[in-house]
Amino acid sequence: MDNDFFAYLHRLELIAFFSGFPLLYTIVFFIAGTQQSGNNFKSRVVPLLPFAYALVGTCYLALQLKKLYPGYSFENIAHINQQPYLMIWGLLSILFWIPALAKTTVLSLLHSLVFFFLLAIDLCSQLFAGTNKDAIRNDMRLYTVSLILHLTAISVLVLVSFLYTRYKK
Repeated sequence: MDNDFFAYLHRLELIAFFSGFPLLYTIVFFIAGTQQSGNNFKSRVVPLLPFAYALVGTCYLALQLKKLYPGYSFENIAHINQQPYLMIWGLLSILFWIPALAKTTVLSLLHSLVFFFLLAIDLCSQLFAGTNKDAIRNDMRLYTVSLILHLTAISVLVLVSFLYTRYKK
């Protein structure tokens, strides 16, 4: 029972970090698509999406390292990590710092859809079971937190990009 609870908490942690990116991606492409072709928004924000996703992945790595702090042994890692494949998949988001991977923005969307489907599966199972509405509220709160986290990441990167180009001139 304890392992199920900790696995559930780890899954919620992954949802909180990564599930909001598909909605942000869709919103940014919707805004960029409705603007004119010479739009500054499209040329500045769309290429930063994979980097924002990588920034959130770096924050997730920092959280995992903080949880492991006293002992970085393999036994401690195996004890804390309840879902190793999902954790590794989440940590692969750090690879989007590489400009060759970040050039194809759709790869970051495809990477994040795994965590969005975790949320969708969780919501569907709770809706059709009809037993616990608190779990649905909790998932929606985590989704909102994830969306705010990704909005903050893209905002920070847009600000840094703006300041860099301003300083460069």
